[in-house]
Amino acid sequence: MKKVTIICDFDGTITKQDNIVAIMKKFAPPEWEKIKDDVLSEKISIRQGVGKMFSLLPSHYNYKIIEYILSTAEIREGFEQFVQYVKRENIPFYIVSGGMDFFVKPLVKHLVNENVIFCNEADFSGDFIEIKWPYSCDENCSNDCGCCKPSIIRKITTKEDYVVVIGDSITDLKAAQCADFVFARDLLLEKCMEYNLPHQPFDTFDDIIQHLNQLKEVSV
Repeated sequence: MKKVTIICDFDGTITKQDNIVAIMKKFAPPEWEKIKDDVLSEKISIRQGVGKMFSLLPSHYNYKIIEYILSTAEIREGFEQFVQYVKRENIPFYIVSGGMDFFVKPLVKHLVNENVIFCNEADFSGDFIEIKWPYSCDENCSNDCGCCKPSIIRKITTKEDYVVVIGDSITDLKAAQCADFVFARDLLLEKCMEYNLPHQPFDTFDDIIQHLNQLKEVSV
């Protein structure tokens, strides 16, 4: 028997919007869109793309950016109940995000401990925002991920775990390919179908709770 362990994306998954995209739409010059498109089409790496996008933003925007995103980001329906569910069922749960510490941690601080959050860090000390990458790729990954979700999965799980990934975008694909099962929406759902990955679509975390009841203990 394997024990379910959950790896969950943040932007567009726990939150309804992609917070990086929201920040860029509000504060960045137009050239950010070409960079975003290059990331989504896999022409450049996530690390390159996200770093370039944030480097377009002056550091003195920091308070405006933080205030804006913390006041506009919405948590997806059912997430609070989902957190209560995984705690009650003693299911290990981790947030693994390509997002930034200045919005990921504050938005869920009332629900989860910081020690289960893996995300990137923003440095506002220079003229323009610089992104730090504390969870870069291990020796088994050469995708220049930034926050390398497969590397983190390899670090925090074992062969005894039934790894469930929850996500929504191309940035979750490599993690999904490491998983035993995927809850997917938007572009990740399309990719799961394209790559024939075992998956279930979801709109809210209530949907996930229903299907997790069937996955809590998995025979292999």
